[in-house]
Amino acid sequence: QVQLVESGGGLVQAGGSLRLSCAASGSIFSITSMGWYRQAPGKQRELVASIISGGSTNYADSVKGRFTISRDNAKNTVTVYLQMNSLKPEDTAVYYCRVVTDYRNVYWGQGTQVTVSS
Repeated sequence: QVQLVESGGGLVQAGGSLRLSCAASGSIFSITSMGWYRQAPGKQRELVASIISGGSTNYADSVKGRFTISRDNAKNTVTVYLQMNSLKPEDTAVYYCRVVTDYRNVYWGQGTQVTVSS
């Protein structure tokens, strides 16, 4: 089992920055990938960025050059960050952390609201 706790959402003006955090605990040794998804009202949940155990990253085209995903390994927790710069109103959504383990179990965070005002 993996437990996830997200933080860092909020309200920001267009052009501003936010950093999201997702702390994973429990069976962190089994994590193979971590990522961030988002879901805007009336839209499907979509991948924003992901990072695998080897460090390779993947980004949605809409956030390339503006968002950066990173990961920090500690003794009992693994934290994945999403640094979001040059935010746009279309980035407004609920952002979810997602973790996949080596047995392909998927865990989701509780979600954090990001609102970008124009």
